[in-house]
Amino acid sequence: MMKLIAIPTILALALVGCAKQPSATTGASAPAPGGAVGMTVSPGVMQAASATAGGDAGRSMSGSGATRPVLDGFRVAADLADIHFEFDRADVREADMPKLDANAGWLKSNADQLLLIEGHCDERGTTEYNTALGDRRAKATKNYLVSRGVPASRITVISYGKERPICVQPGGECWAQNRRAHFLVKPR
Repeated sequence: MMKLIAIPTILALALVGCAKQPSATTGASAPAPGGAVGMTVSPGVMQAASATAGGDAGRSMSGSGATRPVLDGFRVAADLADIHFEFDRADVREADMPKLDANAGWLKSNADQLLLIEGHCDERGTTEYNTALGDRRAKATKNYLVSRGVPASRITVISYGKERPICVQPGGECWAQNRRAHFLVKPR
């Protein structure tokens, strides 16, 4: 009798399996500068990218089957300050709220500008995990700006995970610089 109970239990456990690793939001993807690295754009958002993007339209994102959007026209706006995140966190830090409030003010004063929020991570963790974390960071930043009166329809989020570091030295100070949300704009 014990064998009859054990066999279905083992089969059920085999079918359920282990917990999955966090995965990136599926959707269109954007290229890394000078190379094709799988990144994500949140579903249902307009096509966008950074000013360094090139002609990678139609290329498939590694493993997802999604195609890369056409990426043109976004540029850095000197008036928009990046914000940073704690290790393995996606919540907006209290210290960065004044920066985001100033960014929201600028965006409301420049209603003709569309915004791209890039989510970035440090080098620790898998590519898949960091892409998902970067997406959560970009979305948290977007949600904050929307709560301050910036229309969500003007904002696109994209995650580059750990693929576009601004500091490449190993160690805490450098890693902290890479855990960020970066802002780009273009005219409507």
